[in-house]
Amino acid sequence: MKTFKQSMVEFLSDPAKKKVYDSLEVEFKIYNALVKARIEKKLTQKQLAQKLGIAQSALARFESGRTNPTLSFLQKITSGLGLKITVT
Repeated sequence: MKTFKQSMVEFLSDPAKKKVYDSLEVEFKIYNALVKARIEKKLTQKQLAQKLGIAQSALARFESGRTNPTLSFLQKITSGLGLKITVT
């Protein structure tokens, strides 16, 4: 049985698949940074969702990457976490 690392190496050896994977890197970084910030602030999904006035399920979909959030949704989350969006 292959390890995850071996499977990823095989998957990324296909140039077309690597291009798609690389294009998603920014999204993964955003999701991970916001989940990490929520956890560091010791907030559950439910607590943050209540603070933002959204459903916990909407926050869960965002954190799992199952949605394509708008900029206003990202701003709402970052504001609720006391963060700012910076583009460099």
